[in-house]
Amino acid sequence: MAEPSNSMNSSDDAPRAGAPQDAARTPHERELPVSASEADRPSHRAVPAPSPGSNSEGSSNGGASDAAMADDTADALTEDQVKLALRRVKDPELNLNILDLGLVYAIRVEGNTVSVDMTLTSPGCPSGPEIMTDAERHLKAIPGVGDVAVNLVWSPFWSPERIEPRVRAYLGF
Repeated sequence: MAEPSNSMNSSDDAPRAGAPQDAARTPHERELPVSASEADRPSHRAVPAPSPGSNSEGSSNGGASDAAMADDTADALTEDQVKLALRRVKDPELNLNILDLGLVYAIRVEGNTVSVDMTLTSPGCPSGPEIMTDAERHLKAIPGVGDVAVNLVWSPFWSPERIEPRVRAYLGF
């Protein structure tokens, strides 16, 4: 029994070589290499921007190419990426996303600036602040996004007819 666990530990050493890099990434950005040689290749996925007070000491490409990569990511920002992020925002009472509920009225993407007009099911919605904060947080998490504006609008007033038909059927409306 001791031998198989030793062989597993020796094979786990290769992925651990990149552990310091993985620790700096969020759980959603971590990648597991298929082989040890793949761990040595540069990743083609978007890398999170460094925090404002940090240096890019670990970058071997230099600051200019990092800025160019950030500009390329910002240019590629689409309304579909914004919709995907907003689908992760759920009404805590219904456990349904705000797009399917018809709470999002407009999405504007201009460069790396995102603006969303949305409403709530009622002006007295107790989950309103949580939903609005969640929407802003998910939008800011999109790679390449700069400024985010989540605007609360009341016109037109929300009604159950704004719910996606398949969700309306699921809810029994």
